[in-house]
Amino acid sequence: MAQVFDENGRAIPVTLVSAGPLTVTQIKTEESDGYEAAQVGFGERRAKNINKPQRAKGSFACLREFSVAANSELKVGDKINADIFEEGDKIEVSGISKGKGFQGVVKRHGFAGGPASHGQKHSERKPGSIGSTGPQKVFKGTRMAGRMGADRVTVKGLKIIKVDKENNQLYIFGAVPGRKGTLLEIRG
Repeated sequence: MAQVFDENGRAIPVTLVSAGPLTVTQIKTEESDGYEAAQVGFGERRAKNINKPQRAKGSFACLREFSVAANSELKVGDKINADIFEEGDKIEVSGISKGKGFQGVVKRHGFAGGPASHGQKHSERKPGSIGSTGPQKVFKGTRMAGRMGADRVTVKGLKIIKVDKENNQLYIFGAVPGRKGTLLEIRG
């Protein structure tokens, strides 16, 4: 993340995202595949680390599909850069959130924990009762301690503050899911 300043001198928090170049590797059509989509490749990998079926499409680190209209003019080999976005565009960004490991119920679900006094010795951050003794089981969906984060998250309603067409960078208002180096899907 960084910050840029507007014409009034106010600081705007932004996330710098490298947005390309993407290469169209395959066009899926209704006749051949049953749906309309474009497969794009991003990044570089050494050819020896890619299996043979994917090597035919190029030495890309990542391949993703995006749905496109039936009358789209995309062709295999076309390059998609950051210049498809304009300043002020509303976008949604999807990615894998930061993993936080095994967490308790206070951090994971926002439980209040037990009182600090009145005979409560070691139960400040415990979950408390998880149900009655009748069913003799833990119901599915009961909020308990467990692994937190590392989920696919979509943030909607973000705005593009600036487009750097020379370096293929987008300045997106606010925070996006994931850590540095996370692969993001940006849709307009």
